[in-house]
Amino acid sequence: MSSISSNRKPVLSQIATNDGHAEKCSYFDGWKAYDRDPFHPTQNPNGVIQMGLAEHQLCFDLVREWLVNNPEAFICTEEGVDKFRDIAIFQDYHGLPEFRNAVAKFMGRVRGDKVRFEPDRIVMSGGATGAHELITFCLADRGDSFLVPTPYYPGFDRDLCWRTGVRLLPVVCHSSNNFKVTRKALEDAYAKAVEANIRVKGLLITNPSNPLGTILDRDTLRELVSFINEKNIHLVCDEIYAATVFRQPNFVSISEIIEEDQACNLDLVHIIYSLSKDMGFPGFRVGIVYSYNDAVVECGRKMSSFGLVSSQTQYLIASILSDDQFIGNFLLESSERLATRHKVFTHGLRQVGIKCLNSNAGLFLWMDLRGLLRESTVEAETDLWRVIINDVKLNVSPGSSFHCSEPGWFRVCIANMNEETMKVALTRIGEFVLRNGNKLVRKEKCWQNNLRLSFSFRRMDDVVRMPCIMSPHSPIPQSPLVQART
Repeated sequence: MSSISSNRKPVLSQIATNDGHAEKCSYFDGWKAYDRDPFHPTQNPNGVIQMGLAEHQLCFDLVREWLVNNPEAFICTEEGVDKFRDIAIFQDYHGLPEFRNAVAKFMGRVRGDKVRFEPDRIVMSGGATGAHELITFCLADRGDSFLVPTPYYPGFDRDLCWRTGVRLLPVVCHSSNNFKVTRKALEDAYAKAVEANIRVKGLLITNPSNPLGTILDRDTLRELVSFINEKNIHLVCDEIYAATVFRQPNFVSISEIIEEDQACNLDLVHIIYSLSKDMGFPGFRVGIVYSYNDAVVECGRKMSSFGLVSSQTQYLIASILSDDQFIGNFLLESSERLATRHKVFTHGLRQVGIKCLNSNAGLFLWMDLRGLLRESTVEAETDLWRVIINDVKLNVSPGSSFHCSEPGWFRVCIANMNEETMKVALTRIGEFVLRNGNKLVRKEKCWQNNLRLSFSFRRMDDVVRMPCIMSPHSPIPQSPLVQART
């Protein structure tokens, strides 16, 4: 018998030992910095403020009130305990009928009741993360690829690739047209894949966009449908931020477009949805695959066995979503609160010359700090990010972690904190600009060099208290951090 050394490490799988989780990037490093030193207004006022987590925490008072008034929605209360046995033993991976009915109805309502969703096409999964992996397993094989417009959510590198072996190929978009997806960019990315002998199985889009906070207009969506039909590849539409649109233009779902386009091959179209962003329930892990392809629905339902939503959660969610009056009020109030938070935060940033991409959706801002880079490189962006994390103590996410082609953009989450924490964050940003703004020079052709920088700045606590007299639609004043436009 051969002996095995007791100090030898057990051999693990390639998945267990590779870096496919994509955790080793600045996006996740920012989370770790926050975990090591989390901000607390009294216990740790100098800690890191979490602005890298896209959570909707502005409407929990509404949900709490509903829960207090509807104890029968819980199977562990006196009012709901009679349902305990039936819910506790339920394990059909189709899901509770009332759950699928309620989710389908809610999806339609969020989209203005312009389209109807069929409950029998609802496939459950463990959050949008699980839904993305499930649809990838259904559509592609190891070594295949999906095209993805940049910038895109860093978690996609994990969700679609880690365990499936599928690749993501960037469709490079630029700030010159507000990162709009163009047919040329799609064709260029597809041609590069063909040249590299990489099979393209689909196009993945997020609408509204994470991290841009913008929506895809009707013409762009039609162009995407035309492209995937011409190439005979799948279109996966992540619409998990559909109800976070807080001002015009209104959200247009891919479901509207394909109903208008009689020539579209419906078997190629699939929607990813969840309640993590629109309702603010990420911990419930409610992910949805809605496919127009019968074979995908059948296969996806089998695969959902590995990531079902608990029956207790299904029961509660069905009760909440079935309350038409509550949902109507929630969606309206959520939109108003997101609009107010966006207006206050962008106004505060403008006071120190920081502008953001014009957006109307999402739980974040796409903040332009290109004028603070010593040079237009990813290395310079990373250096600035380290200063913001370590000195300013704000966890914001650099654009390079979102595969942005232009250094200097940062995603800033604004809906995961209360008003007081928001004021602290704005104060820190303002003080950082006061200390460093006159030392930083923009290196782009469109800016004049060697101009003396000077500006006046109110105390940020005064800024956030004052009325926002400037509309967020107004042109952004000239930044005091950078040289004047030529």
